[in-house]
Amino acid sequence: MKNELESFKEILQLKRYSKQTINSYLSNLKLAQVFFENKSFVSINEKDWFNYVFHLVNTKYIAASTQRQIVGSINLFYKEMYGKSLNLDQINVSQRENKLPPVLSANEVKAILTHTSNLKHKALLSLLYGSGLRIGELLELRLSDIDSERMTVRVNQGKGKKDRLTILSHNVLKVLRKYFVEYKPKDYLFEGQNGGKYSASSSRNVLKQSMKRAKITKPATLHTLRHSFATHLLENGVGIAHIQKLLGHHNIKTTLIYTHIANDSLMTIKSPLD
Repeated sequence: MKNELESFKEILQLKRYSKQTINSYLSNLKLAQVFFENKSFVSINEKDWFNYVFHLVNTKYIAASTQRQIVGSINLFYKEMYGKSLNLDQINVSQRENKLPPVLSANEVKAILTHTSNLKHKALLSLLYGSGLRIGELLELRLSDIDSERMTVRVNQGKGKKDRLTILSHNVLKVLRKYFVEYKPKDYLFEGQNGGKYSASSSRNVLKQSMKRAKITKPATLHTLRHSFATHLLENGVGIAHIQKLLGHHNIKTTLIYTHIANDSLMTIKSPLD
């Protein structure tokens, strides 16, 4: 079984899947491996998979998005490893949940940055919000990806294996220059204490601690800063097509969700109670 997963990993690497996607697929399959007590996947049928996912939904209470990822992992594994497709329609989520992403207000973002005293941490959170980056994209940035002449940030091979440019804030650039003088990163823009890329888990902890100091109890993650970037641009009159390019969305429908969050003309409507 271990060899099967290693072979699957190599196939995904050759097909240039991102590290994050590969780790997600392997994690899903390793959990299933434990459930089936190391039984070879080739001998597991559709009914077995139905029982497995049913167990996760009714015992572990997994979210619909997680269920969708698990089914996707199973489908891809059987396609690449055995050249066959399973009939998993019964365990696939029939409809996507129409949930609006959480967003911080401009004042809340300002409070978070104000309560981030460590210069490296402030630079990381400022760039994440100021350029609308995914955390995986930010941690892959090299020094050469920051262009202070054109005031852009170059994202290499972001989600969907696409390169793109996004904006660089003048205020963020000031923070980055101070950070560079003090920390002197050599390769990656943000590096760990022992070199190499700064970790996503450390980044999450940075936000958590800053929110705690700022006394913000709203549920938020690093990705919330990206959602907030897009929403605030929309509220400031930036066109949805421009926001789509900055975020690197393949489909405009993905970007249109921010029109349901922004405090635009909808919020000027008075309640009949008033």
